[in-house]
Amino acid sequence: MPEHIVSRKLYFLICGILLSLTLLTWGVALINLGRWNIVLALAIAFSKATLVALFFMHLRYSPRRTQLTLVAGLFWLGILLLLTMSDYLTR
Repeated sequence: MPEHIVSRKLYFLICGILLSLTLLTWGVALINLGRWNIVLALAIAFSKATLVALFFMHLRYSPRRTQLTLVAGLFWLGILLLLTMSDYLTR
């Protein structure tokens, strides 16, 4: 099975983006946005996790079955979080 070769330039670009998003997270934490602090921090964390999964874990160039497994796992995690929060909020 042939593997996709990713250039070092792309890896350094993604690393720079991840470092800048980390600095952005730190900068947003210093600003009082009320309830929006956690929303913005989670959005940045989701963006960083997506970049790591796509490029450093090679999910972008993986077969469709691996991508389906990732989507199914995230869907299952969403179900578990939804059920947990619905139980927590009704008590």
